[in-house]
Amino acid sequence: MQREFQTQDHSAALIEQVREAVATKAPLFIRGGASKPFPGRRVDANSIDTRAHRGIVNYDPTELVVTVRAGTPVAELDEVLDAAGQMLPCEPAAFDGAATIGGVVATGLAGPRRPWAGSVRDFVLGCRVITGEGRHLRFGGEVMKNVAGYDVSRLMTGSYGCLGLLTEVSLKVLPKARAMCHVEIDMPAADALVVLSTWRREGLPISGACHDGATLHLRFEGGEDSVRTAYARVGGTRVDGMFWRALREQRLPFFDDPRPLWRLSVPPAAPLSTLPGACLLDWGGAQRWLKSDAPAPVVRAFAQQLGGHATALSAIAVDEPFHPLPPALLRYHRALKQQLDPHAIFNPGRLYADF
Repeated sequence: MQREFQTQDHSAALIEQVREAVATKAPLFIRGGASKPFPGRRVDANSIDTRAHRGIVNYDPTELVVTVRAGTPVAELDEVLDAAGQMLPCEPAAFDGAATIGGVVATGLAGPRRPWAGSVRDFVLGCRVITGEGRHLRFGGEVMKNVAGYDVSRLMTGSYGCLGLLTEVSLKVLPKARAMCHVEIDMPAADALVVLSTWRREGLPISGACHDGATLHLRFEGGEDSVRTAYARVGGTRVDGMFWRALREQRLPFFDDPRPLWRLSVPPAAPLSTLPGACLLDWGGAQRWLKSDAPAPVVRAFAQQLGGHATALSAIAVDEPFHPLPPALLRYHRALKQQLDPHAIFNPGRLYADF
């Protein structure tokens, strides 16, 4: 049964602020909970705050879809979904309650479950966006098959606010698993990559795999029989599940290291290399967190050798926090920016200096 929720609609004020910015040619920096000042380049612009535009617009657990305003805290939505036995499968961080749904979609940052459940983009069904001309448009819908033509709603995911001001998003949610098991196994990182590759082929119900330098942390989710069988196959020490929340929220001791934080996205079976710093293997090896003082070209060279790319997630002195785009792809980015934000109002230079 559909529930009613208290919401605050501040879209009119947001539209007015955007239109004023267009008229005065004054760029805007989109601000949510400011829980993720990383990654991205610093934006010198007036702030437009989405936090007052909040609340769950529509949620019927039987439909597995929730529509929520951009300023809604992730923690608030998690609480509502949890009460219905459901969840956001991409497991975004709440960052002490400050993170908002708009920020989750804008950055596309998913949690430990991402390789097995899907990315943020995979669960975006539709959205409402204020364009760079001050128009409030709706894209997509609230069902998986309601997309015709160019899917702008998913395109907003990971755009870091450079294409428009997200005001509302419809997300697919899923029931929580009936059974869950958390396991720790002491083993070298190289051995962990080998066994994870084997277990991946065997189809074990893994929903989290992280190696912290000494211990492989595993999470199994699914039916009771499949989880029990997986634990019998793998062994190890059963523990509580607090590790995964600490990893998702970046509260592990690893993240206390004062050195700059990098995120390397590589193939999961990519071999270990002598990365210049401390490394944490996440996503079964596909995401490698790195704490390092090494110059950006050195870190990026290591990432490329592994078949991936690197993103700077700290306020460090790098010209481009994101991996540089090939010229052809950058042209597509510029053309898209021109179509949706022709006056370059939103977050100019956040992704790349000339974007």
